[in-house]
Amino acid sequence: MSESRTTADFYFDPMCPWAWMTSRWMLEVEQVRPVDVRWKVMSLAVLNENRLDELPAEYRELLTQAWGPVRVVVAAQQLHGDEVVGKLYTALGTRFHNNGEGATREAIVDALAEVGLPADLVEYADKDTYDTELRASHAEGIDKVGQDVGTPVIAVPGPDGDEVAFFGPVVTPTPRGEAAARLWDGTLLVASTPGFYEIKRTRTASPSFN
Repeated sequence: MSESRTTADFYFDPMCPWAWMTSRWMLEVEQVRPVDVRWKVMSLAVLNENRLDELPAEYRELLTQAWGPVRVVVAAQQLHGDEVVGKLYTALGTRFHNNGEGATREAIVDALAEVGLPADLVEYADKDTYDTELRASHAEGIDKVGQDVGTPVIAVPGPDGDEVAFFGPVVTPTPRGEAAARLWDGTLLVASTPGFYEIKRTRTASPSFN
């Protein structure tokens, strides 16, 4: 009898390179563990909108740019269904991060074309049409872990059936094969421990997109 599969909700902002690294690991986890990823959005712009005065100017500018891509993803989801979210995220992230194009209008249009979505979805980058849905998805994810985190947030049924949610893991390069499986097993082990909150060390490398 095949092992039953479980669903992991993955909340991402397409602008974040570290969330992108983790998302590629989750695709690897799908291959080595009975896990199916369900892609959902959160927003760094929403997360930080009440503390902009505390942030460096460069990061404030990044947050202004961050509205566009996530709005396009939400518009695509609302108009074309949940199944397009993961595909569009991959197309966007590959251009933004791996190819070094950044979150340009051209990169978004090319990503939409790659997954067979209408190019005019890019117009939603500058519209608040689906901001209610965006904020609801963001709140759903962030409420599971609290405000003192970033993206991604992962939520999955724990060993006892109760939901386990956590920020991260933050990792580079993307673990593959059995290394991906070990990281998944270990992450679930510590995250499902009652009262466990944090493991952390200083980052000494930038995301490696190889």
